[in-house]
Amino acid sequence: MASDSAMDPAANLVGSGCAAYAEAVPSGEGSVAGMAKDPVAVAASNNPLLTTLTAAVSGELNKDVDLVDTLNGGEFTVFAPVDDAFAAIPKADLDAVVKDADTLSSVLTYHVVPGQIAPDEIDGTHTTVEGQDLKVAGSGDDLTVNDAKVICGGVQTANATVYLIDSVLMPPAKK
Repeated sequence: MASDSAMDPAANLVGSGCAAYAEAVPSGEGSVAGMAKDPVAVAASNNPLLTTLTAAVSGELNKDVDLVDTLNGGEFTVFAPVDDAFAAIPKADLDAVVKDADTLSSVLTYHVVPGQIAPDEIDGTHTTVEGQDLKVAGSGDDLTVNDAKVICGGVQTANATVYLIDSVLMPPAKK
């Protein structure tokens, strides 16, 4: 017998912004139900809230940074900054990160944790693909990732669990 979450992609959503997301993207490929059908990079590319992130991971912002095959090729938990999160970064700072392929790759992979982690198991410290830890705290509609607030989490794709967040996470300086 299939679990509720397998039958209803919206069954395990958390975050105070889920209703607004569902209202903004009620149907189609970028909706909660639509994203569940595709691998994560494809699903994100269909989501109108994730255009900057999609451009960053697809090589559109820096031709030397293309993480699409990697993201579509494994099981992940992705903390996905929405467009407003990128817009909040001063342009000169964002341009500097985008121009440096190593820095951009580091920032992007700091948003990805191996394995799919459900909202009821996400609280705690997780080691990212970038290699450093991030901390998720809270539950339900009050979840944070480091200093970012989860807008809507538990969004399923064919190979990932996605948490839309309101800030771009910066990996700590390596010691």
